[in-house]
Amino acid sequence: MLEKLENLKQQFIQEKEGVKNLESLNDFKIKYLGKKGFVTSLFSIMKDLSPEERKDFGNHINKLKNEIEDFIAQLSDTYIKMETEKKLKNEWLDITMPFKQNKFSGHLSPISRITFEIMDIFKNLGFSIFDGPQSEDDYHNFTALNIPETHPARDMQDTFWLKNKMLLRTHTSPVQIRAMETFDPPLKGIAPGKVFRYEAIDASHEISFYQVEGIMIDKNISVANLIYFMKTLLSEIFKKDIKIRLRPGFFPFVEPGFELDIQCLICGGKGCSVCKNVGWVELLPCGLMHPNVLKEGGINPEKWTGFAFGLGLSRLAMMSYGINDIRWFASGDLRFLEQF
Repeated sequence: MLEKLENLKQQFIQEKEGVKNLESLNDFKIKYLGKKGFVTSLFSIMKDLSPEERKDFGNHINKLKNEIEDFIAQLSDTYIKMETEKKLKNEWLDITMPFKQNKFSGHLSPISRITFEIMDIFKNLGFSIFDGPQSEDDYHNFTALNIPETHPARDMQDTFWLKNKMLLRTHTSPVQIRAMETFDPPLKGIAPGKVFRYEAIDASHEISFYQVEGIMIDKNISVANLIYFMKTLLSEIFKKDIKIRLRPGFFPFVEPGFELDIQCLICGGKGCSVCKNVGWVELLPCGLMHPNVLKEGGINPEKWTGFAFGLGLSRLAMMSYGINDIRWFASGDLRFLEQF
């Protein structure tokens, strides 16, 4: 038996010199260590040996097996490294070279474009950019904004309620509460983001759309400050004179409250499905912050005042790019997206 084992060892020493690549190494491994390999076959004859012979013979087989496995492992690492270097050399790519533009390159959506533009405008005016969760609690979405449980304003915002008693935020206004809880006045910033409302879908309404909330809190803030920033915003966005109107509006979190409308840029004020045939589009509800809201944010309303506004980014994108139906944004239609 030991003579047979010694012959196999000599055969291994001779044949290992012929292994030159990964393919031949794999064949070599199967020949010696496979299910029907030379080393495996030696284990099958151990049953015919006495206990003493079996132990001695088993030790010799395991020693040879370990030697073969070490050889295969070492050579495998060498050949894999060689193959990798060869592939890298042949497939090397200079990532600093200019890429070839094609018509399928990605680009920003109209809403992303208008969002980044507004962020730049307000950053130049010294405003910070705030962010908050889309899944909100009742307190930040309603109560802290002077909208208690029995307030009729809750019926104006059809809400998606979640099973854990949370909700999908109906506006970006909760972010202003979180900002006031975090930072001390004076304070000014905007919070762009996605909001959700369970309502009928038409050319100017969707169940998910985009808004930007803005606040400014300082001493002696008045309506004049509000109007100045709103006019600056619209002139920077549209780069032309836009007809606007400011009318009284009711919002629990501001007092007094206003609705800032712009003349519909789709129909020029003549009336269409976007403006519901009235020639005007509601764009920017705003007003001076209600004292109760300041208190909920931990700010003394006798010392500080402020204004807040909410701008519909989806509608603003429609006006800026002449898009006649809000449903295009979520359509996934490449013919629409490739225009921008």
